[in-house]
Amino acid sequence: VGKGPVRTGVTAILPRGRAGAAIPCAAGTYALNGNGEMTGTIWIEESGELQTPITITNTHSCGVTRDATIRWLVADGIGTGQDWGLPVAAETYDGDLNDINGFHVTVEHTLRALDGARPGPVELGSRGGGTGMICYDFKGGNGTASRLVEIAGRRYTLGVFLQANFGRREDLTVLGVPVGARLAGQKLRGRDQGSVIAIVATDAPLLAHQAKRLARRVPMGLARTGTVGNNSSGDIFLAFSTANEAAFRDRGKSPRAMECLPNEALDPLFAATAEAVEEAVIDAMLVNRTMVGRDGNRSAALPVEE
Repeated sequence: VGKGPVRTGVTAILPRGRAGAAIPCAAGTYALNGNGEMTGTIWIEESGELQTPITITNTHSCGVTRDATIRWLVADGIGTGQDWGLPVAAETYDGDLNDINGFHVTVEHTLRALDGARPGPVELGSRGGGTGMICYDFKGGNGTASRLVEIAGRRYTLGVFLQANFGRREDLTVLGVPVGARLAGQKLRGRDQGSVIAIVATDAPLLAHQAKRLARRVPMGLARTGTVGNNSSGDIFLAFSTANEAAFRDRGKSPRAMECLPNEALDPLFAATAEAVEEAVIDAMLVNRTMVGRDGNRSAALPVEE
């Protein structure tokens, strides 16, 4: 303990990029099973706004990344609309592979992750916070997928990023096929343990309660991969919309004009959420390689050809 091996890291998400870091987004959260942590969600539920970056790491480093995010906001002079910040920091448990009680994630690592966040392709698998994670008893970690949705002649993008660290091997299902039951052996956990954090982002114009409705559809995609949300799993989700930037930029007390889709138009976004979540879970395993970690523990990669 304290010496490693280190199989962990930090993932940082800036919803509007660095230039728009001070501009909130309409947001909502949902927890399928609460054996986990995502800080800042009480204020999101109250205000309907996501006002900070998001960090995702291991269970025992969640507080470090939360506090470091406040430091980052203060150092860069980024306001949250009030005199204090309530950052979103989430976690899943990587102690099967990582020396989690060595507390290796530092403020400096978090600041580097926030400073290094950039647009473009997302690094999948064993990167950042997903480094030491296990999914369906194969090497897991970061997964992402997206969909284009057309509603009333306008096209929107919906993307999902998740840190996959859950599932029992026998339950793994791919496109309806129960492949996990046919892929025995090389198990590290041998039981359903761990959690999943999912972030849903869209440029479709949504109000806060509609973003929450997207977050509630994340379990639909998870269920397609076989999980049932076991007792030990922290399954916590956040959805936000980057639309209405001008309205959220205005900090005054005057009424704001905001655009939103009618509830009757949301079904394509619900479907996109379920599909992207399902694909992101599978992608987190597809891109991975076998990892050896703490005490020689070995998490086998998904045998893709098989």
